[in-house]
Parts: sequence; structure tokens; C-alpha cells
Amino acid sequence: MTLEEKIGQLLVCGFDGLKPSDEIKGLIKDYNIGGVILFSRNIKDPAQTARLCNSLQEISKTPLFICVDQEGGKVSRLPKPFTQFAGNAAIGKSNSVKLAYAFGEITAKELKAVGINANFAPVLDVNTNPDNPIINERAFSNNPNSVSRFGLAVIAGLQDNGVIACCKHFPGHGDTSLDSHYQMPVVEHSIERLNEIELLPFKHAAENDVAAIMTAHVLYKGLDEKYPATLSKKIIHDLLRKEMGFKGLVITDDLEMKAISDNYAIGEAAIGALSAGADIILVCKDHERQKEVRDAVLRAVKDNIITEKRIDESIERIMAVKKHFLKETKADLKNINDIVGIGKHLNTAKQIIS
Repeated sequence: MTLEEKIGQLLVCGFDGLKPSDEIKGLIKDYNIGGVILFSRNIKDPAQTARLCNSLQEISKTPLFICVDQEGGKVSRLPKPFTQFAGNAAIGKSNSVKLAYAFGEITAKELKAVGINANFAPVLDVNTNPDNPIINERAFSNNPNSVSRFGLAVIAGLQDNGVIACCKHFPGHGDTSLDSHYQMPVVEHSIERLNEIELLPFKHAAENDVAAIMTAHVLYKGLDEKYPATLSKKIIHDLLRKEMGFKGLVITDDLEMKAISDNYAIGEAAIGALSAGADIILVCKDHERQKEVRDAVLRAVKDNIITEKRIDESIERIMAVKKHFLKETKADLKNINDIVGIGKHLNTAKQIIS
């Protein structure tokens, strides 16, 4: 790969429409981006979703990560007839590891049936703040051991069935009172408290081969007084990579969220995240910003702000995950109705809330 192609692989981008837009086609063909993220705006029904994913893969010379946030509950991008799950809080209340695994397994089977190969789930935040505006019922529990137990089961259910799991939001978004989509939350806890509560589920996920971890746009004063986790070398490189031994992919949350975009230029933020040790930069909507990120990173390498060796480390991890999970990228349209929303899957969804 050329340097330009390698830098493209570090980007996962969103777009508008039920078919590949001209903008996303250009990013795939001209920039060799590593993946796309789908939202409700891209998804009408299973057959359309499969055609969309197949079209995207056909454009790309390198297999694409095709990602989605399918947590269940209030963060679900896939409409009926995809199986509708109640979400993490319901799984936690069921107190069933078996049902947590089944949720991951069924979600993976239905995602793969339409060509989606990466799920930005499960949420491993510990719901210690009942006034939290962003996590709340997206968490399994207010107990870190319960979050670990159910989180590991969901990760296994997804990855045993060929879908990349990406747990979030490292190092923990559970005890925040602000929504990082709109403002920069600050967590004042000491490292001792973080080790005891917030970090525990992520430590267990890292030890049990989760493929990817997503960073939080949150400032953790006990870990780094200056930079939010997404831009913090102390948090990504020193804590997650070195201390916790995580060897998988580190993915940023969307850099267009206001916690980042109100405080940093997007190119500056992308350079900061990569310098801190992130592998994949997520830019979910704005095409000009997507191009700006790529151009800024390319300039940073040419100006020796980021070394090509640092880029190569991420490329090695990206390609290892793609090799493992993306052996077959094309969805088989004939089999979708035998997998998506079938009675067995719907019964499991009912069991979780019964």
C-alpha cells in the first residue's frame, strides 16, 4: 500500500442515502477508506441493506469494515423485521449470561446476513450516575462485575458468529452528567476509583480478545488533566495498550461530536488521536470534514508530526482484524428471510423481557 492508501484505511465514514452516495464512492475509490458506518438514514429493510453493503464492497479494492451501532434498546439502527431487542438494562435485569450471549449471537447472524461485519457494541459503561443523560439504560448494570459478565457474553456471541465487537466508551462514560454529543464531560475520579469501577469491564474485555474498543470524548482528571480520552496518550497508549495489554483496534467515537469539535479543529483532533495510539478515526457525516481528516493526517506524516511507523502499527492491527473477520464480505440475498426476524430470534427477544 502507498502512504495515501494506508492513511485511507484509518478512516471510517458515514454518508446519506439508501444507496452509495457519490461522496462515499469517492472516499472509497480515491482515498481507500477502511470502512463505513451505517445509520437509520441508510437502512430501509433487509434486502435494501444487503444490496447497499454489497455495492459498497464491490467499489472497494480492500474489504471494508461495514459498521453499525446495534446495541438494542434506544440505540438500534435496524428496523423491523430485524429482531428488536430491549437493550442492555433488560439483559442485566434478566440476570442471564445465556440470554446475553444469545442476544450477541442473534444480532451477529442478522447483521452478517445483510453484509454488516462490525457492531459498535456492547456498551461497557457502569451506570453509577442515575442522572446520566447519555448512558443510563444503555448500561447492563451499576455493578462493574455484572457489566463484565454480561458484556463478555455479548462480545462472545458477536465474535463467535463472525461479527467484530467494539466495546465502548473507554475508559467509562457511566458517571458523567453531560452528553459528549453536545459538551465535554469531566470525570474527577482518582485512578483507584477508576480501577475499581469504570475500568474493570474494559480490562476483562481486553483480556478476553475483544476485537475493538471505542474511546470516550471525556476528560478524566485522574488519568490526564489536559486531554480527553480520545486524544490522550496516557489513556490509550500507556493505560490501554501497555498496562492493560490490549492488542486489538482502538476506534475513536465520532470526531464531529461537540465535545471534540467545539474544542479542536477536526484535523488536529485526528492527529492527536493517532498520536495517542488510536487506529481508526470515525467521522460520521460531513464529507468536507472527512476529506479534511485524511488530508491533515497525510500532511502530518509528511511533516514528521506522525511517523509512518506509527501508521504502519495501526495498519497491521487493521489488516489482522480484517483477515480474521472479513473472509466473506458479500451478503447472500437468497438467505436473508431464513435468518432475519425468524420466530426463534423473536422468542429469545421476548425471553429477555419476560
